[in-house]
Amino acid sequence: MWYNRLSEYLLSKGYVNNAICPCVFIKKSSTGFVIIAVYVDDLNMIGTQKEIDDARTHMKDEFEMKDLGKTKFCLGLQIEHFQDGIFLHQSNYTKRVLKRFYMDKATPLSSPMVNRSLDVNKDPFRPIEDSEEMLGPEVPYMSAIGALMYLANCTRPDIAFATNLLARYSSSPTRRHWNGIKHIFRYLQGTIEFGLYYSRNPEVGLVGFADAGYLSDPHKARSQTGYVFTYGGTAISWRSQKQTLVATSSNYAEIIALMKHVESVYG
Repeated sequence: MWYNRLSEYLLSKGYVNNAICPCVFIKKSSTGFVIIAVYVDDLNMIGTQKEIDDARTHMKDEFEMKDLGKTKFCLGLQIEHFQDGIFLHQSNYTKRVLKRFYMDKATPLSSPMVNRSLDVNKDPFRPIEDSEEMLGPEVPYMSAIGALMYLANCTRPDIAFATNLLARYSSSPTRRHWNGIKHIFRYLQGTIEFGLYYSRNPEVGLVGFADAGYLSDPHKARSQTGYVFTYGGTAISWRSQKQTLVATSSNYAEIIALMKHVESVYG
């Protein structure tokens, strides 16, 4: 009911509801724009200063609300404002995750995953074998994957591939896979302050990269697609995903990756 009430009011003020994400409202004018992102009863306003001031004024006239100033925390994300840009990170969230899984005192590592062997029988990320025992419910494998995926999707593209790889074994994890989870945690322990810095005046525009790793999953004969888009040299969109089709050559794997790259741009 609250969303219906808010949506009706914003639409009457000339806002357009984003078709893909209904919680986003956009209004453009001859002098600028304003974007309102809604999360329950919290609102984030982004845009040119005059349009933000106008939106703030007519919102206060209609609803009882508080202006908390520039956004500093949002859904586990921390936003630090500087004169020449903003720094987006999840340091506090990462610390809570490490403490939750008793890894806050672990020795840091410099890479997010161990080296993989070209021998499929020695690959530490191979599926469960008949001689191995599956982890019991007392090991919070799924919870750890969920916590890592939120980091990988928001501010830590550096752990995207390792997290994606280990998520494949959520239905039948072994001690090997759990050690891979702990390896990522130890990497995070040494890189807690890592994040994404967006410059106010970027020298480079939008740039996209796409690549494929042929037979990165030799056990299922699947390749890996990876892409990243940057603006001003900083990542704004990324993905690391196992391909759904079987590529019969490295060239075919590259074509599939390119198709995913184009799909992410044009929909």
